[in-house]
Amino acid sequence: MRLRLLAVGRRPPRWVREGMESFAERLPGYLRFELVEIAPGEARRGGDVARARLQEAERLRAAAGEACVVALDERGDAWNTDQLARRLRGWLQEGRDTAFLVGGADGLDPSCLAAAEHAWSLSALTLPHMLVRVIVAEQLYRAWTLLEGHPYHRG
Repeated sequence: MRLRLLAVGRRPPRWVREGMESFAERLPGYLRFELVEIAPGEARRGGDVARARLQEAERLRAAAGEACVVALDERGDAWNTDQLARRLRGWLQEGRDTAFLVGGADGLDPSCLAAAEHAWSLSALTLPHMLVRVIVAEQLYRAWTLLEGHPYHRG
């Protein structure tokens, strides 16, 4: 099963790549975490934010394919670690890939939220999109360790 982070934006700094990789490498082979970078909408250069978000949404939805879609959005549900672990267990039992959508500078287009099976809020705070990449990787690793009874999670 793949846990795919579909994120609008390019070239994360080294600390982001290293942070994500450090958690992705700890996951077992049957649970692969991967980053798929989505190009920002071209309309953004012309100042058309709504059109740029639509372009990004089309790319995000295409990259998600048949996966269970989880939109990361500040208006989503705030899951605690136990809730995330239960969802992870469900996705594993279904054997279905899961795609986590991270919008660009102006967030996700409403069409992404409408297409998502879940909307997840990491925090009431506004987080930098690059930091979100590391947080999602760590939280998925933490959820897996909870399911496995691993000592990493001492909730």
